[in-house]
Amino acid sequence: MPGDLPSAVLFACTQNVIRSPMAAAIMKHFYGHKVYVASCGVKPGQPDPFVNAVMEEMGIDMGKYRPQGFDDLEDSSFDLVISLSPEAHHRALELTRTMAIDAEYWPTMDPSITMGSREQILDSYREVRDTLTRKIRQRFGSVAARGV
Repeated sequence: MPGDLPSAVLFACTQNVIRSPMAAAIMKHFYGHKVYVASCGVKPGQPDPFVNAVMEEMGIDMGKYRPQGFDDLEDSSFDLVISLSPEAHHRALELTRTMAIDAEYWPTMDPSITMGSREQILDSYREVRDTLTRKIRQRFGSVAARGV
C-alpha cells in the first residue's frame, strides 16, 4: 500500500553490489531514522566503483559498503523484502514461507551490462538510481509529508 512505512525493509538483488545497496542507501537517506534498512544478494559480488560515483552525486557515501548474502544478515525480522532481480525474488518468496514477511518485486535493470564510454555507463547507473528513488518515494510517501 503506498505510503505505508514498515519498521524494517530488506532490499535484495543478485550480487548485492549495485541495485539493492543503492536502494537501501536511498531508503536510509530519506527514512533512515524511522525504518531499519538492509540489503543483501543471492551471491555477493565485489563493490562496484560506479555505484559510489553516482550515489555521491546525491550526497550519499557508499565507499565503505561491503556486499552480503541472505545468509550473512544479522537480523531476519523484516516486515518487507523488495527484490530487484528475478533470482532475489525467488529467495524472497522462500522467506515468506517461513516468516511473516511481505515480498514485492521491482524489476530493475542491471546497469553493469551497459557498454560504451564511461559517461554512458554512468548514465545507466544514474538511471537506476533515479528510478529507485522515484519508486521508493512513490511506495513510502514523500519525505515532506512525513515530516522527515
